Amino acid sequence: MQLRMGSALGNSISASILLLSSASSALAGSVTQPGDTMGSASGAPIPPGFYFANQMNWGCASTTPRTCVLTEIPLFAWSTPWKILGAGLAFATAPTTAVKVAIHDTHHASGLFNPFVGSQLTWDLGDGWGFTYLIGAYIDHDSSVAYSSSSLNQRFGLSYTANDWNLTANAIWGTNFHQTTTHPEGFPCPSAPAIGCNPSFINVDLTATKKLGQWEVGPIGFYSTDISTPLRDYRRQSKAAIGGLIGYWFGPAILQIYVTSEVYEKNYGGKDTRLWSRVVVPLGDQPPASIAP
Repeated sequence: MQLRMGSALGNSISASILLLSSASSALAGSVTQPGDTMGSASGAPIPPGFYFANQMNWGCASTTPRTCVLTEIPLFAWSTPWKILGAGLAFATAPTTAVKVAIHDTHHASGLFNPFVGSQLTWDLGDGWGFTYLIGAYIDHDSSVAYSSSSLNQRFGLSYTANDWNLTANAIWGTNFHQTTTHPEGFPCPSAPAIGCNPSFINVDLTATKKLGQWEVGPIGFYSTDISTPLRDYRRQSKAAIGGLIGYWFGPAILQIYVTSEVYEKNYGGKDTRLWSRVVVPLGDQPPASIAP
């Protein structure tokens, strides 16, 4: 999550979600969807005001059988006029995230993902550079497509946004409070299917876009990896993807469309290709912000 509309708070305090891209292995993955904040200037200052962002993405993994996942994340953000330690203060929440998982000719599931709340500090470093620190949490939710654990979510975003560029790296560190649970519906452990696995993780989302008039174009990518082992026989997962983004700024509102394709995966059982969209709308007269879940 992060506030600048990439994923959004525009993207800065954006709401993050889960990508249930593992089919045959049925392993877990990062609570924050890998790639969630691509396209947003997560480290850039956010104009004070209220914002609404909605992100949708759909894609299928080359697992056996094939697994397709659809997600939709509405996000509400408030960039306050207050400062703490010289940094702008913002709040964001994604109270609901809809997830639908379809395993070809095998299983279909849909429901709501873990709600997210967070707060963010943004420092304007000058010369087009900005840095953000976000701290938030996903709340445990009883659903077949949600994690059976609450978790701490910390994000560190660095952006350069001068001369119509958006050069951003956003690192997301997630820590699940319960690494294993007795609710394995969505994420059974491979060596103990009656137990659910909730590994901690690190994601890195990358953006390098350029504004050309009202248009925005450029490459994007992400890397995600587990950093804990809930059970002795748990197989840690990791993946990486690259893609391209095109966006259009309708005055204060922003529309982004982008595509990613995984070039590396470990223990997911297949590579994923995904279509994303994001809309960010300021709720008031403030100038547009870059927001992303």
